Amino acid sequence: AKPHSKEPGSAMHIHQSVVDKRTKQNIFSDKDGKPTALFYGFLGGQQMLLPKATCLLAPYVNSYRRLVPSGSAPVNVEWGYDNRTTGLRVPVSPPEARRVENRLPGADTNPYLVLAASLACGYLGMKRNLKPRDAISGSAYSSTDRLPQGLLDAVAEFQECTDLCEVLGSGFSALYRHIKIAEFDNFMRVISPWEREHLLLSV
Repeated sequence: AKPHSKEPGSAMHIHQSVVDKRTKQNIFSDKDGKPTALFYGFLGGQQMLLPKATCLLAPYVNSYRRLVPSGSAPVNVEWGYDNRTTGLRVPVSPPEARRVENRLPGADTNPYLVLAASLACGYLGMKRNLKPRDAISGSAYSSTDRLPQGLLDAVAEFQECTDLCEVLGSGFSALYRHIKIAEFDNFMRVISPWEREHLLLSV
C-alpha cells in the first residue's frame, strides 16, 4: 500500500494491494486473472470497518468540513470500477496490479496511521471472509451509507470496534482516543468568528 495525492491540500488516496510473501504474487487475482475471494473479502472489510476508523482518516475537528454530501469528496464506502464518486475505487489495471484505492482520507492525515487503519480493515475482512455490496456503476454521491459527521462521533465508533482497536494495538487505540477527545474539548473552549458574527446579537 502507498499514499498518493493528486489534490494537494484536499485528499490523500491510498492504493492497496496484498502480495503473497512466498510467491510474490498479488493475492487479489487468481491464476486466470480473475478477482479472488480475498479481494472481495478485503473490500467487504473496508466497507464494514472504514466508517469505524474515520477518526484516523479525518483526525481533526476541521477535517469533517470536506466530508459533506454537497462536496466533491466521497462520503461513502461504496465501491466501483474506475468510479471516482465511490469511497473505494478499483482502477482499471492488469490482474497483477489489481488494487483498491481508498479515497476517503484527507490530506491532513498521518499517512502511516491511514495505511495501518486501511490495511487493518481489509485484513479483518479477509479473515472473516466478508462479502462487499455490489459495485456501483453510476454516481454514489447520493448514497445513504455515510461516514460519521464529526470528530466525537467518529471517536465513539472507533472505541466500539474492539477488533479493529486490537489489530492496531489496544494501547495505541486508547491513547489516540484520549488525545482526540482532549483536542475536541480545547476546540469547544474557543469562540469562532462565525459565532461572533451570527450569534452575538441574537443569543
